[in-house]
Amino acid sequence: MFESKYSKVLTVILVIVIIAIIGLLGFLAFDYYQNYVSSKDATDFVDNFNGEVSSNGDTNSTDTNAVDNETNPLDQIQSTNTSSSSVQKTYKGFGVLGTMEIPATNFKYPVLDTVSPKSIETAVAFQWGAGLNQPGNSVIIGHNYRNGKFFSNNKKLQNGDKIYITDLDGNRVTYTIYDKFETSETDTSFYQRDTQGKPEVTLSTCTDDSKARLIILARADD
Repeated sequence: MFESKYSKVLTVILVIVIIAIIGLLGFLAFDYYQNYVSSKDATDFVDNFNGEVSSNGDTNSTDTNAVDNETNPLDQIQSTNTSSSSVQKTYKGFGVLGTMEIPATNFKYPVLDTVSPKSIETAVAFQWGAGLNQPGNSVIIGHNYRNGKFFSNNKKLQNGDKIYITDLDGNRVTYTIYDKFETSETDTSFYQRDTQGKPEVTLSTCTDDSKARLIILARADD
């Protein structure tokens, strides 16, 4: 009698475990599918964007005019990116300033012109600075979801890795990473820096434990 009850208990536990495993596998499969669709949408957009703007502009030029480095770095949310191009692009309802590609992490996403909770759940976004491919520093932020989306793989980047940014004028500029560090969420001391008249980008995301910010600095190649 006791063995019969014990057997029934084990059977119930086994059924619960099996259901839990099936549920977990289903959740993982759904999450993978969502990530796949999101990444494919972003990649297709980047490829189409780059092709369209390249036919309207010089893909090899970099504007090297001087930038005013006296802008207040605490004014982080105000995007000052501008373009003379008539090309206007949107991605899932948000304005697009250009695209970014990082081959080392298989990253391809549009750079949105608005920083908001919804926009940075959609792609990466321009937060502060001179403007894409403009002389001076431009800060681009993105989430670290630790599932491969957005800036999740920035921790794998190393000095010397390349970043490619295409703006609305069709300029495609190559940047080389030269620094990587962690800092507090409120630190903006590196935003306003002397770039010697060259375009630079700062990639900002949270660390895996969300206790700090992971910062990537890169400058345009000569």
